[in-house]
Amino acid sequence: MGKLGIAVDLGTSGFRGQVIDLDNDNKIISTAITTRHPMPGANVIDHVHFALEVGLDTAHDTVIHAVNRVIDNLRIDKNDVVRLAVCGNPIQLSLFKEIEIRDLAYAGKRKLENLGVVSPKRDAEIVKASDIRGFNLPSQVDVLIPPAVRHEIGADALAMMIQSRALEKEEIAIVTDYGTNNEMSLIVEGEVYTGSTAAGPALEGQQIEDGLLALPGAISDVDYLGQGLHGGLQCFVLDQDMFPQAGDRVDPESGRVLVKGELEAVGITGTGTVALISQALRSGMIALPRIAMSDGNIKLANGVKFTNHDVEEAGKAIGAVRAGHVTLCQAAGIEMNQIETAYMSGASGTYVDALKAQQIGMVPADVKRIFQVGNTSLAMSRDMVANEDALWDMQKMANELRQTHVMFADSKVFAQIYVLELSYWTEGMPWKTYQQFLKKYGFSPIVEPVRIPQVIKTVTRDIPDFGIMGLKIIPDIGERKEILFEGCTGCGKCIKACPEEALVLEEDDTIVIDLALCDGVACGRCERACHEKVFDLIKLLTSEAKVR
Repeated sequence: MGKLGIAVDLGTSGFRGQVIDLDNDNKIISTAITTRHPMPGANVIDHVHFALEVGLDTAHDTVIHAVNRVIDNLRIDKNDVVRLAVCGNPIQLSLFKEIEIRDLAYAGKRKLENLGVVSPKRDAEIVKASDIRGFNLPSQVDVLIPPAVRHEIGADALAMMIQSRALEKEEIAIVTDYGTNNEMSLIVEGEVYTGSTAAGPALEGQQIEDGLLALPGAISDVDYLGQGLHGGLQCFVLDQDMFPQAGDRVDPESGRVLVKGELEAVGITGTGTVALISQALRSGMIALPRIAMSDGNIKLANGVKFTNHDVEEAGKAIGAVRAGHVTLCQAAGIEMNQIETAYMSGASGTYVDALKAQQIGMVPADVKRIFQVGNTSLAMSRDMVANEDALWDMQKMANELRQTHVMFADSKVFAQIYVLELSYWTEGMPWKTYQQFLKKYGFSPIVEPVRIPQVIKTVTRDIPDFGIMGLKIIPDIGERKEILFEGCTGCGKCIKACPEEALVLEEDDTIVIDLALCDGVACGRCERACHEKVFDLIKLLTSEAKVR
């Protein structure tokens, strides 16, 4: 085989990699994806918290260990690799490079000065693989690292704007990467208003009781067909090629199979969650804030269920998206109904039924067109691998972009809207009351969808081409750490307290943790459950890796 390039997307919910044959028209050879992010926690805030608590070196080791696993699963001879490109948000890229992250964690110039923090330059650069500690590639391989506009807006946001081609058109448009860390850009007369919100992982199927990422076996869409034998909930399940196929059609109250489907479901992904909420609100199966079923669950194919807790988690994420859209519009001085085009990127933005997403507020109500554009971060990495000029084009855009970044964490507008969203989704605030509060705050009303926009899918799945060797899924991406705490009695209370089953107690009372399953240092239930007060989560997270 000739010269190879590797493209890597360091996503907030998981990593994705592809091999490109540089000597054969840049054809894709293979693809590997993880089912989770390798660091503890469910969003970028958790990842920063982890890195601050355990140290930059340990967080870097965790990221590089996972990237090495992705590369191993691409099934190629590493000696043929000459170039690798990464793309991701500033946190992920900083951890990958092992550079200062405290400037990303703390707001306020005075705070950073008191800590002695000097923000590193985050310009585009090409380094050697040997410059990345722990990287398992030949030392001479070029590693392309894209720039950030400012430390808050990274390469993933640039990729979203470039790959969608939204900046090339004269229109008011909003581009949103739907996922755990929702990046969004509002484009008005050449000015770009950017923001991001840690909406939580529900839009990617995580922190949903029977949820999972967009993987084979996941329910990716549902249609409510009415009551009776000819009605029910029709579930659509992703096949091995990540295309939706008919699953079971079931009675949502009892779970009885009305029509047997082609594929069995193993869980529900974020797009299925969005579709189900849309259909359940329309049919009355959900009367916010609760599910209006006898046992509080909606039954789906093959025993998969949707719970009241799932409604709450999804509502928080959906509300964060809409609050972000409203906040950017306020910053730009426009009304929501002036947005003409919406671009949806990421796995959730690709597989979701765009009209169902619009019905529940994830897409502005009055847009004329919705484009679904796939995984723009991985696509950008592929472009850089194929031609390093794409890297310098990103830097040029970063330098020239007329942009205004809105820090949602400091925005009074975002806070006011998100409180309304939480009241609507988790407390059942009537929509009429929501609108009255908007008027009281001086905001324009949020209209309901009145037209059916044109939906243009530019790709059939978020990664359009898996390559000639196909897709490899890595379910066990997390490092395992182990420790024997002095004074541990082996009672197992820490194991039972873990909500994600990330801990295992071995026969000799050694505790083993899977970092990718851990909810993060902000959870700490395991440590609080220890009656002997000998459990130290930080010591466990920074302990020796367990030999597999």
